[in-house]
Amino acid sequence: MIILPAIDLKGGKCVRLRQGRADEATVYGDDPAAQAKDWRDQGGRELHVVDLDGAFDGAPRHAAVIAEIIKAFGGPVEVGGGIRTPDDLRAVIEAGAARAVIGSAALEDPEFLSAAVELYGDKIAVGIDARNGFVQTKGWVNTTDVMATELARAVSRIGVKTIIYTDTATDGMLGGPNLTQMAAICDAAPACQITASGGVSSPYDIESLKGLERRNLRAAIVGKALYDGRTTLKELNVAAL
Repeated sequence: MIILPAIDLKGGKCVRLRQGRADEATVYGDDPAAQAKDWRDQGGRELHVVDLDGAFDGAPRHAAVIAEIIKAFGGPVEVGGGIRTPDDLRAVIEAGAARAVIGSAALEDPEFLSAAVELYGDKIAVGIDARNGFVQTKGWVNTTDVMATELARAVSRIGVKTIIYTDTATDGMLGGPNLTQMAAICDAAPACQITASGGVSSPYDIESLKGLERRNLRAAIVGKALYDGRTTLKELNVAAL
């Protein structure tokens, strides 16, 4: 399993939100590129970056900062947040992102997603964010009546190969991942590689998730637990072996 440390961008700074709430942000640094380099130095193999302002506003807001992060990390970086047009998508890919993560648009504009997959193939990932099994969009502000498993099946049929599933009720809460829902996503899209996000706070949580590797779980994203010093990237990498 691959551990991806997370960099969430808001106002040009590294932050973490509590359950995705913009009004409950903790700032962890004002130099995202330096943080990216630090994660690489600590053994990060890949990096997960989210433009939170872009997710809330509906269009990317940190293009220059993200380009600096990609350069500083020097390894594969996946980028999401507000990617809803061909121009947004092209800018992220041209900046050097290994994967562009399409979130809200995967549900709201399947034609856009289909065209993106046709053009960029495996460089396209879909981010499915859900609370109590229902998809949330626009930076987790809008809860839909679409089941996350239903969307996972739909994007898999389109040809998406990577799904990043975030359980928004556990995100930033340090209470462990929602293993039941994660297993349901794996089963709904067996042709996809799944990345788990939300609630991972210890090597024990990684060991719990490893039980899903025999299905199609590829990776886990970790944010707050690393920034708060509850665990280290080295400890998580060892647990992921």
